[in-house]
Amino acid sequence: GVVMPSTHFYVRNHFHMPILNRSTWRLQVGGLTDRRLMLSLRDLQAMPSQTEVVTLECAGNNRVRLTPPVPGEQWRLGAVSTAEWTGVPLAEVLDRAGITSGASELVFRGADTGNVPGKPGKIRFERGLSIAEARDSNALLAYAMNGEPLSIQHGYPLRLVVPGWYGVASVKWLSEIDAVKPRFDGYFQSDRYVYQWTRDGEQVTEPVTLQRVRALITEPTNQQELESSGLTIRGVAWSGAAPIDRVDVSVDNGPWCQARLLGTRQRHSWQWWELIVVLDGSGPHIIRARATDLAGRTQPDEPEWNRLGYGCNAIQEVRVHSVAA
Repeated sequence: GVVMPSTHFYVRNHFHMPILNRSTWRLQVGGLTDRRLMLSLRDLQAMPSQTEVVTLECAGNNRVRLTPPVPGEQWRLGAVSTAEWTGVPLAEVLDRAGITSGASELVFRGADTGNVPGKPGKIRFERGLSIAEARDSNALLAYAMNGEPLSIQHGYPLRLVVPGWYGVASVKWLSEIDAVKPRFDGYFQSDRYVYQWTRDGEQVTEPVTLQRVRALITEPTNQQELESSGLTIRGVAWSGAAPIDRVDVSVDNGPWCQARLLGTRQRHSWQWWELIVVLDGSGPHIIRARATDLAGRTQPDEPEWNRLGYGCNAIQEVRVHSVAA
């Protein structure tokens, strides 16, 4: 469907889920602001609301495909889901706080804490966005998911949802927004969720930001046995940089054929597509799908290896077996 049921939406946490009391929880907004805000859930729900359908993807999705293997959660292709999010536009809260001209970044802090290698004591889960990134992304302070209050697994009572960015930016159990001047370099900003390569003998580091373009085949499933040579191939595609321009499908390493996009092009949620093909004879077949977005970005044939295993958006292959006469 258009959205993933909340109970099937992927879950990724770095620390234990905090248990927060709705009546005592407050969102603190401060730092380099004209006014310090302490907002209850009722305060936020009284503000102008907005509902957006947004796809979130873990930056480590499909990490298992990298060779040589890298550490981290060994996701296959399940770390992506789409939901309808309802909440207050982040810009509304920032305007009420009045961000001063001296601020350059916003730090978003969750209520979850834990230990990480090389850091003394417990740390908070924190992520930073520049003021421009926060405003331009149309970020949402979400208190509802698919028409129901957020569950604890997805950040109750409030989470940040940053459309187009990898899921790490969408901080769960949000409790503080801090406007700061220096560049934020917390653990989950600089030590993790960065691309790291070695080029010409030097280490190159780049931040993990927008989702890379990707298409997934949802029908048929891998290793499925088919009783007919006629086959409808279906799937979803998305990109953080721009809406999907096209999805191309290749069968048995044959020519790429353009699939039909279903419905209107989506800016921040996955795009359904389909293509009807006739398989040539019985036996095994390989189906590949490749997405290209309106920014001109397309999927690579092979994954781009990086030390922490992020952004692995190589073309997916599905193998099926036809037993048609």
